[in-house]
Amino acid sequence: MKLIVSHSKLRGIAAAPPSKSHTHRAFILAALAEGTSVVSSPLFGEDTNATLDAVEALGAGVSRAKDSVIISGGALHPSVKIIDCKNSGTSIRILAGTAAQLHGTTSFTGDASLCSRPMKPLLDALAELGVAVSSQDGCAPFSVTGPVSGTAVHIRGDISSQFISALLIGAPLSKNELTVHLTTPLTSRPYVEMTIAAMEEHGVSVVTTDDGFFVPGNQNYLPADVRVGGDYSSAAFLFAAGALAGDVLVTNLDPRDPQGDKMFIDLLEKLGAGITRSSLGDVRAVKGTLHGTDVNLADAPDLFPIAAVLATQCEGTTRLFGAAHLRFKESDRIRSTALFLRSMGADITETDDGCIVNGPCTLSGANVTTFGDHRIMMAAAIAGLVAKGETVIDDAECCAVSYPNFVAEMQALGAQMRLV
Repeated sequence: MKLIVSHSKLRGIAAAPPSKSHTHRAFILAALAEGTSVVSSPLFGEDTNATLDAVEALGAGVSRAKDSVIISGGALHPSVKIIDCKNSGTSIRILAGTAAQLHGTTSFTGDASLCSRPMKPLLDALAELGVAVSSQDGCAPFSVTGPVSGTAVHIRGDISSQFISALLIGAPLSKNELTVHLTTPLTSRPYVEMTIAAMEEHGVSVVTTDDGFFVPGNQNYLPADVRVGGDYSSAAFLFAAGALAGDVLVTNLDPRDPQGDKMFIDLLEKLGAGITRSSLGDVRAVKGTLHGTDVNLADAPDLFPIAAVLATQCEGTTRLFGAAHLRFKESDRIRSTALFLRSMGADITETDDGCIVNGPCTLSGANVTTFGDHRIMMAAAIAGLVAKGETVIDDAECCAVSYPNFVAEMQALGAQMRLV
């Protein structure tokens, strides 16, 4: 299904959808805890549903309700069927670290995009820990045969923070201590901090060391009831819509949340958007005169597509950098973003780890290819709000990965969007 977007003015209130990252972690940790946990207000999207199906295949009891999931965990076993993680990198990576702790073999696969994404650093790390690994060139499909026997591992930190989260989350299952040595600087550190905070909610501690992390031995996951907060990654599209095309108040956000993507609010202020924050965590974004600047996205790479859209409307030059690992996401997000913005008339140049945009640019409607990437789809839709003519986006449904109600909620704010 295609989405057609026209120039629009927006005004209204929107609740940020539940956090995809928090939902993944909540489902997995509840499955690892011995007892019953309730996950309230989770995101029911394609990626998180893949995680929920997977923990059920690994032996967790799962009961779905309208706005919560009850999970009975602690008695996991290797899956008798191949676990299909669809398009979810978080699912396949963190669950591989979990399955590697179990006595036996578990096999994983995914769609064509997921099977092209890098897994080798994690699989090599699991092999270093004594796990038998079978893969095709370090990508899915692959199998892991546990359990883990080692207590120290070395792994790169600049490919995916999900590799580190996978090792940390799986560690307590062995009852042994684990030291993770990072051989390169860690990118997307807030996502690992999010993992550690979630583990602590379930009674497991992690120590940050000079070159990585240490998980003490003899720890058990305890059941815990968790409420999933709003997603700053998805909220960024709402903030940008307000900053570019009107006045939008975003609710359901916790300012104490460790999500790295909340830096987008500070970025909008730095660029010149009108930003107001309430004591409850609500954030209002109002259209303003934007000015270019340098933006380091090393800790918040998912913001790149929408930050690039903002950059097209800034006076002067904006340089986005620090996000080389974006080339290994659902699409090569640096190239995908540059392609659709250039087709709309933007002065944008790719770099190895980001892009340079000279603005302000007069955007015009174009035919946009999303490459099945939800963040490209939503960024292109926001760009279409300030473009002349109609922007036709080839895959409106891929936003279901992280923000299933994106189109409906944008329409409620006044966006001229229609599905065809």
